[in-house]
Amino acid sequence: MADWQDPEWVKMMLDDCETWAVVGLSGDPTRTAYQIASLLQRRGKRIVPIHPDAPVVLGEQGYATLADVPFAVDVVDVFRRSESAGEFADQAVEAGARGVWFQLGVVDEDAFRRTVDAGVPMVMDTCPAIEWRKR
Repeated sequence: MADWQDPEWVKMMLDDCETWAVVGLSGDPTRTAYQIASLLQRRGKRIVPIHPDAPVVLGEQGYATLADVPFAVDVVDVFRRSESAGEFADQAVEAGARGVWFQLGVVDEDAFRRTVDAGVPMVMDTCPAIEWRKR
């Protein structure tokens, strides 16, 4: 759905946001989250792994929850199944994130509505790699 991928919100997150919390990021290089986090780093972004095990991934200390991150996060990028992704959008709003990004195939219309109603831009069902390629 087009309003889930507002071009201005995509542009703001890709161009103006530096610190990306990646929910579901582990140290497994075969996982999509790892590959996208690596791409974000190559594009000059700081990544923050969010994973229950709080691993160090790609040289960055992980945290078990968004609430544990001791500094501001610009974008919360969610690699979770649609049915469990919404809670991370809510946590992103609570944490003061500037944007929420649900990866390709991750859709939660209620979470989208809650997040946007709270004044936080949200992009859903796409990937930074796809959006950068479109340019």
